[in-house]
Amino acid sequence: MSEPLVTVLGAGLAGCEAAWQIAERGVRVRLVEMKPHKMTPAHHAPGFAELCCSNSLRSDALSNAVGLLKEEMRRCGSLILRAADTTKVPAGSALAVDREAFSHTVTHCIRNHPLIEVEEREATEIPGSGVTVIATGPLTSEPMAAQIASLTGQDGLYFYDAVAPIVDFSTINMEVAFFASRYDKGDADYINCPMTKEQYDAFYQALISAKEAELKEFDKEGQKNPKVFEGCMPVEVMARRGYDTLRYGPLKPVGLVDQRTGKESYAVVQLRKENCEGTMYNLVGFQTHLTFPEQKRVFSMIPGLENATFLRYGVMHRNTYLRSPGFLNTVYGVRQNPDLFFAGQMTGVEGYIESAGSGLVAGINAARRARGMEPLVFPRLTMLGSMANYVGEGGIGDFVPMNANFGIVPPLTQKVRGGKSVRNEAISARALEALDAVLSAIKE
Repeated sequence: MSEPLVTVLGAGLAGCEAAWQIAERGVRVRLVEMKPHKMTPAHHAPGFAELCCSNSLRSDALSNAVGLLKEEMRRCGSLILRAADTTKVPAGSALAVDREAFSHTVTHCIRNHPLIEVEEREATEIPGSGVTVIATGPLTSEPMAAQIASLTGQDGLYFYDAVAPIVDFSTINMEVAFFASRYDKGDADYINCPMTKEQYDAFYQALISAKEAELKEFDKEGQKNPKVFEGCMPVEVMARRGYDTLRYGPLKPVGLVDQRTGKESYAVVQLRKENCEGTMYNLVGFQTHLTFPEQKRVFSMIPGLENATFLRYGVMHRNTYLRSPGFLNTVYGVRQNPDLFFAGQMTGVEGYIESAGSGLVAGINAARRARGMEPLVFPRLTMLGSMANYVGEGGIGDFVPMNANFGIVPPLTQKVRGGKSVRNEAISARALEALDAVLSAIKE
């Protein structure tokens, strides 16, 4: 009998996590990745697990759904969380990473695992035999996308995703901007650019009238009516929803007091550290599709950024998804083909950690399939289990991409006093207890 082998297509966060989980269970992995020979429109670096959007992996608190997801993944031996924890940069209560160091760490671990063989080529077809995990991402190249379309027999979902710009710290005017965290929680890790009403008025008018970039060829299908995911909306689109939309969103001034004046401002733009050295900062919530000259003109109107050097401008690209409910099951496997799994944003999970989490579940079950074991469905009370259940079963109405959130987890059976945070912490405690009860089986 030949030694089991699992093929993983794609070395993003989901593919790397899946490959790692499979190999850690003693099963050989063939990891196929087209970088560095070919790039998607959103990728630029040669390494694996490239973070194309923000360097933030969001909250680490157990009162937050993604914080719970991270802790579950840590307990399951996640490679992505291990790499993130060793390359983190200060970001208050959030987990943010030095993205270059993060990618290097993941790439090193994958390339040096004795059971993982990397093939640098474009995957253009789904293997006809053997266990396979497809983690080619929401920007899957055309040949593979055509293969997937023929497999599903239905059109994919899509939305437009945007990336925020990064500026050189040394060019930020710190006589205007100041360091602080909202409500002084944790360390003062964010740079804050305060605006008066007059400054906000001028910035707002410039933003809503600024010229947007022409969509690339692969995006032109939806140019007239692009769909935009609410969690990663271009700042100019958000602004057009109303004058105060930004002031209740990324420019919210509440809890940010300038110690030089003792007052809150009318609006505040926050910047988050992009690397360990603190030489680069990204504009929080400023994903955009404006032309590069317009980004320079409009964002330089932000107090403190009038002479800022932009190290990277924002870009926008299309993401494609499966209609997963009914096609995938609750371990990210294809219902009609038990040898085939999907992982990552293509399944309908949204976010870096969520993508890696789907790779973890798919990888564990791909390894079990290769070894002739029964699937392992994660407990519904866990965030990993609830995410997989949402993908496999869907919710009410049309299926849409979903971040980790407590709304997809079964509610508590008893009332908890103390407010939302206390209730969420109780849900997290219950989830971790449920996970720990099956952890030995998960690690088999």
